[in-house]
Amino acid sequence: MNHQLTPSDTRDAVAVLVLRLGLIWFLFLWAIHKLLATGQYQSLARNVDKIEIDATTVQIIGVVQIAVLFLALVGILRPFTYGAMAATHAFTISRQWERYIDPFEISARGFPVNRNVAISAAAMCAFIALLLLIRRDHFSIGGWLRRKWSDQWWL
Repeated sequence: MNHQLTPSDTRDAVAVLVLRLGLIWFLFLWAIHKLLATGQYQSLARNVDKIEIDATTVQIIGVVQIAVLFLALVGILRPFTYGAMAATHAFTISRQWERYIDPFEISARGFPVNRNVAISAAAMCAFIALLLLIRRDHFSIGGWLRRKWSDQWWL
């Protein structure tokens, strides 16, 4: 089942690669900060989720996220790893849904306080696009395996 890439396939694959790398970098920053600024995430859990979480748990979550991001980087088990990335971001969005009601809110000091929700919404759209474009993701191990040997959905 050795499929050669057409110029259109190659262009699409480059676009998906850029999208994938950008989204991985976006989540990697948050994951690595769980290791570098553990207390901030404990505070978020306490103040936003109303739960207490110990530093070790925050760090374990960060390490698991980094492992998933590495698998996504090389493109292994793409539906699962890309889906996990999207689910992670969807969880973040679900924790701040009330901020989407007034994205134009300005603080007393004149700062747009909900500006980041627009970024979060755009990123969520990008995660959905990555999942929808998975068959165009040729520049990954999973894409290569699918082209070479099989049309299995989990590759």
